[in-house]
Amino acid sequence: MADIEPYESALDAIPGAHPYPRTSRYHDAEIGVHRRPDGSEVRYTKRRLLPPLDDGGHQEAQPHVVGAGERPDLLAQRYFGDPGQWWQIADANPVLDPRELTDEAGRIIGIPTAGGFPQGDRRV
Repeated sequence: MADIEPYESALDAIPGAHPYPRTSRYHDAEIGVHRRPDGSEVRYTKRRLLPPLDDGGHQEAQPHVVGAGERPDLLAQRYFGDPGQWWQIADANPVLDPRELTDEAGRIIGIPTAGGFPQGDRRV
């Protein structure tokens, strides 16, 4: 997070500035508005689509051999300096449950390079 200016971090604390902080996996998700029959509006986060996994090296990741007792949040702390960024590791690997990433010692998983994923083509 060294590349975020202090004033940008301050914006995350302002209610209504944007619904999710820049470090959230939902920061770039589109916000939809549903109008009820009475005219009131309900805001919701639209489905978050993931970047493609096999796009010919577009998404760079380094291999990591899972050790006994490792967890996605501990890996995020080690590689990104923030345990809350575990979702970046989960997004880079074909798992449905993030616990699958580290449930088997010796498994090789991909750790995305700092900066996360490119914006653009995404997968569901």
